[in-house]
Amino acid sequence: MIPVPSDKALVPFVSVDDMMQLIHHIGVEPMLLGLAEYIEADFRRWELFDKTPRIASHSAEGVIELMPTSDGEVYGFKYVNGHPKNTREGLQTVTAFGLLAEVATGYPVLLSEMTMLTAMRTAATSAMVAKHLAPRGARVMAMIGNGAQAEFQTLAMKAVCGIDTVRLYDIDPAATAKCARNLTGRGLDIIACESPEEAIEGAQIVTTCTADKQYATILTDNMVGPGIHINAIGGDCPGKTELAPAVLQRSTIFVEFPPQTRIEGEIQQLAPDHPVTELWQVISGTAPGRTAPEQITLFDSVGFAIEDFSALRYVRDRLPGTGYYHDLDLLADPDDPRDLFGMLLRADPG
Repeated sequence: MIPVPSDKALVPFVSVDDMMQLIHHIGVEPMLLGLAEYIEADFRRWELFDKTPRIASHSAEGVIELMPTSDGEVYGFKYVNGHPKNTREGLQTVTAFGLLAEVATGYPVLLSEMTMLTAMRTAATSAMVAKHLAPRGARVMAMIGNGAQAEFQTLAMKAVCGIDTVRLYDIDPAATAKCARNLTGRGLDIIACESPEEAIEGAQIVTTCTADKQYATILTDNMVGPGIHINAIGGDCPGKTELAPAVLQRSTIFVEFPPQTRIEGEIQQLAPDHPVTELWQVISGTAPGRTAPEQITLFDSVGFAIEDFSALRYVRDRLPGTGYYHDLDLLADPDDPRDLFGMLLRADPG
């Protein structure tokens, strides 16, 4: 008789379809708002977490990474890739999955797709940070780079920060048309622009999110006026940037985890000792954020494991009673922990 999996062997698995249904069940903007709250809560207890720069395997085609962390009670990791060439082959630039486990037993408690969830958590993180750093009363956002992340970023800024206008630009007009179409009917004034200079006119929040793996200059020094908040999320690996060094020199720079950002972020262009402020300090009240109306604030975002941990924690808390998961027979759990081979024998169909 083939053994029936025990409860301990079964791990909730959230598939892509499950995740999409969960997002619709909660609502896109309410979920972005909820994710931002979870991420902010974990930034407030930043010092409790293990902090390790992501473990990256780079190639000419892209990067594959593992992003682990733990708060001492729960362990989490994300597997994620970044392959800019993929879109030319009809594939996603980024795919991901993640796991949560109990530290006390080592047993996984959640396995989830994270391609969709990473887009949500990246946008939620951007908006949570902008809430602390953007000019008071900001209502206009420029979204430069209208690929897979653009709609999520825009709706997160709407839900968390209250923007009501987005100015879109991409080197590919079809990407801008796609983004404008997807955002139609969501309570935003949508303006398609023909240049990055046009896009940032009148914007208090400027988000750059481009995919090319190169030293690029999306924002030049003469494009950036005083008083704006720049949300630079496209530079996320060595040799990939979006901002002119002069823009960095004029900005007050905020980062997630300096040892990682100095390798992967915009500040890889600067001296290793260039001053930056860690965001957890701003959020916990131990360091200043925006201090003057004319100040240029820059979130040099590369993504950090704690944000993924927060997102997985949010999903784990929202799953009960929804049915948007499948029990996956993932763990061998014999009646006698010392008799794993006996479990194998009992499963012999002969």
